[in-house]
Amino acid sequence: MAKMEKVYERSHPSIDLSATTLSWGTPYYTKLALATAGGAPPDVGIVHLSRLDTFVEAGLLTPFPADELTAFGMPATNFTPRAAQKATVDGQLHAIPLDTHPFVMYYNIPVCRKAGLLDADDNLKPIHGPAELTAALLAAKKVTGHYGGVVAVIGDPATNLRYFSTLYYQAGGTYIADAGQKITIDNDKAAQVLTFMRNLTKSGLMPATINDAGVLSLFSTGKAGFLFDGEWDIPTYRATPLNGKFNVVPIPHIFGPKPVAYADSHSFVIPRNSAMDKNRRAMVLTFIKTMLENSLIWAGGGHVPAWTPVRDSAAFKALKPQANYVAAAETAMYDPPAWYSGAGSDFENIIGAAVANSQSGVSSASSAVGQMWSGLRPYADAKAPVG
Repeated sequence: MAKMEKVYERSHPSIDLSATTLSWGTPYYTKLALATAGGAPPDVGIVHLSRLDTFVEAGLLTPFPADELTAFGMPATNFTPRAAQKATVDGQLHAIPLDTHPFVMYYNIPVCRKAGLLDADDNLKPIHGPAELTAALLAAKKVTGHYGGVVAVIGDPATNLRYFSTLYYQAGGTYIADAGQKITIDNDKAAQVLTFMRNLTKSGLMPATINDAGVLSLFSTGKAGFLFDGEWDIPTYRATPLNGKFNVVPIPHIFGPKPVAYADSHSFVIPRNSAMDKNRRAMVLTFIKTMLENSLIWAGGGHVPAWTPVRDSAAFKALKPQANYVAAAETAMYDPPAWYSGAGSDFENIIGAAVANSQSGVSSASSAVGQMWSGLRPYADAKAPVG
């Protein structure tokens, strides 16, 4: 982001750009909401699309009319459809998507080559269904002598949520409806997915009790052939001995009729501001357009650009492994809208904790599903603070 801002500053030397970075999650969103409600918002902010509905319902954002976006060269048709759809609330676009960042699957090229899982170009052969994924992990484990795959379990509710949600959404499961007032968890589908995930750890194909540091150590040293994580960790693994020896693809299609990728998107928003006049808004829109045009820089961090002129460019298509999982942006599923859901939320912590208990063997699959219900119930029954 800092590099992209520098590009803007060079092309607009007469404009003083002041950028502030805050801790992500609840602290950031609380500060953004309070600053806006207090009449002192930033001219432009960044919001995860999974958090957008709450800001809209609270009346904290101004929408982007279609004719305004077209006038500034940002028609809605130039954005990834799934991201644009999620950025639209009550029929109006309230955010301009910068990216899609899906939960993906990394694989160790040398390990998978020895395991017979790659084609002649070192691309992973298709994996479909629980049996084929289990077989691939087993083949990788025979090569590594340690594990077939790895995913963070301990102390990382976000990763547990993303991992489970990818497979649960594939199976056709849902969590909540009616803006979070109704719990819709499908007990059977949730238990089916949790049982499959637990079988992978119980059998020793994947570690059952491992934190982020352990995941980094195992995958970067070739002790696990596969890694389930966000694509934003690509720069992390490029800084290890594994650099140049791994690839990234969408999570395989394991359950249900069609592939689904759990994802979120960073987006630009214009907070409600009585001091925002036409000229200042024009500066903001020009700033956002410059960020979109330079989002190939952003893609270097792993994210898939939502701005299709960049995403479909030859430069991005040559960017590996990022170009390999563009399909995940087209099948993206986000957290369901609720005042307590979204990135870094209570919803994330509740579901993630239940999944972690199941993966580590602390709880049975059915008990973990019950934990989800009991954890979400107080929020579904409470009066929403917005809307």
